[in-house]
Amino acid sequence: MVWASSETVLGLPFQEEPPPYAPVDEEYHPRPNSSYSLSKALGEEMAVQFCRWDPEAKIIGLRFSNVMYPDQYAEFPDYDADPGTRVWNLWGYIDARDGAQAVRKALELQATGADVFVIANADTVMQKSSASLMAEVFPGVEVRGELGEHETLLSIEKAKRVLGYAPQHSWRDSFTA
Repeated sequence: MVWASSETVLGLPFQEEPPPYAPVDEEYHPRPNSSYSLSKALGEEMAVQFCRWDPEAKIIGLRFSNVMYPDQYAEFPDYDADPGTRVWNLWGYIDARDGAQAVRKALELQATGADVFVIANADTVMQKSSASLMAEVFPGVEVRGELGEHETLLSIEKAKRVLGYAPQHSWRDSFTA
């Protein structure tokens, strides 16, 4: 089974409590901050227990970032005026088409047991660099590794490594011809 979990289990909204480090990943225990994110965290724990009961089962939770469609990309440049507008999820998003790719990859994965993956696009919704956003908004939060210019702060490294997930769509493509 593959199901939609949520980026919210990572501790969103981050303007209320900063992330433990960035890019955030699946390595730390869920930090639900709403009844919605609590329900997602409980669903993830239920998956672990169901797979304990049936070792042949596969239940994969995809922690989707904010799902966006191409017709919404025209709004993205406006976010730069105030980084606080999208700080709640570390400026992340997932193109709906790339979200569908992640579902397909998870269904095709030959595995058993429960697992979760952060699913976001490879870039942020901002034109400012990821490093400058972190320095400006979260100066005391540890940044792990070197960040690419607009690299997502919702780590998709595990999804890339295990599922073969590779985002194909970026909002930036809407503004280049």
